[in-house]
Amino acid sequence: MIQLAWASLRPRTPVPGQVLLDPSVTVLRVHPGDLDVYLHVNNGAYLQMMDVGRSNYLADIDGFRRLRPRGWYPVVAASTMRYKRSLRLGDKVTLTTRVLGWDERVVFLEQAFTCRGELYAKGYVAGRFLGPHGARVPAPDVVALMAEGAPLSSPALPDEVAAWARALDIAHRDLEGA
Repeated sequence: MIQLAWASLRPRTPVPGQVLLDPSVTVLRVHPGDLDVYLHVNNGAYLQMMDVGRSNYLADIDGFRRLRPRGWYPVVAASTMRYKRSLRLGDKVTLTTRVLGWDERVVFLEQAFTCRGELYAKGYVAGRFLGPHGARVPAPDVVALMAEGAPLSSPALPDEVAAWARALDIAHRDLEGA
């Protein structure tokens, strides 16, 4: 929680030249509070680490400066995880966050945890943006703002992400036939 508060309230400096579709890298260390009774990282701790990674992603592309004047902020609409290996106390973890694409409603992200050069876990997140009084902000409006007005069309979503979005009914209706 401390890492998340720090990443959100005192974001790191934007990365010169970092753009919307570039991956963002966050390096974390597994702390005692991240562990469960089996002495590996608790599933909820992964989600908190992912929050930190998304905050760092926004900082890297100078997103906080762009979002704040409009009162826009990100929320998670849905997430899913796949765990391959157990992270343990003291492990140095690299969390790579990247935007996979977007539709009218949400932005889809992939967040991959690697340690010692191997994939340990991967998550997908569907994120929405809300504005003042909780009003939904269309994802293309956020993308246009983050891309400094450059007209961008979404890359094609990986099949498994599009299927997941349809299964949870978070996808924009245009994905129904995808």
